[in-house]
Amino acid sequence: MRVGEELRPLEIPITRTLIVAGAVASRDYQDVHHDAEAARAKGSPDIFMNILTTNGLVGRFITDHFGSGASLRKVAIRLGAPNYPGDTMVLTGTVTAVDGDTAQVRVVGANGIGHHVTGSVTVTVKDKGDGA
Repeated sequence: MRVGEELRPLEIPITRTLIVAGAVASRDYQDVHHDAEAARAKGSPDIFMNILTTNGLVGRFITDHFGSGASLRKVAIRLGAPNYPGDTMVLTGTVTAVDGDTAQVRVVGANGIGHHVTGSVTVTVKDKGDGA
C-alpha cells in the first residue's frame, strides 16, 4: 500500500435483478427499488439502486483489491446520480493515506449520468499468514 496507488477499476452492469436483489437482501422494501410504475409515479424514470447495495459494492471493490486479509474499518459514502437499470457503474479508487497496515482510499463510482457514489474507505490489511 502506498499513497497514490490506484485501484484497478471495477465495472458493474446495473441490472434490474441487481437493484431488486440488493434491496431485498438489505430488507429495503421501498417500492422505488422494485416497482417501476411506483418509481415513475414518484418522479423517477425507473427503479434505482439503494444505498445499502451501493455500500456493499464499494466494500467488495476494496476487499477485492486488498485481498482476504482486508478489513473495512470505516465506509463514508454519499450518493449522487441514481443507478438505473441498463447503465454501468465504474468504481475507481486511490489510496490517499497510509499508516502502518491501515489505508484511506478515496472512492468514486460513476455511471452514464454522473457520480453515483463518492467517499472514502478506511481499510486495514493484515498479512494472510498471521492468523487474522
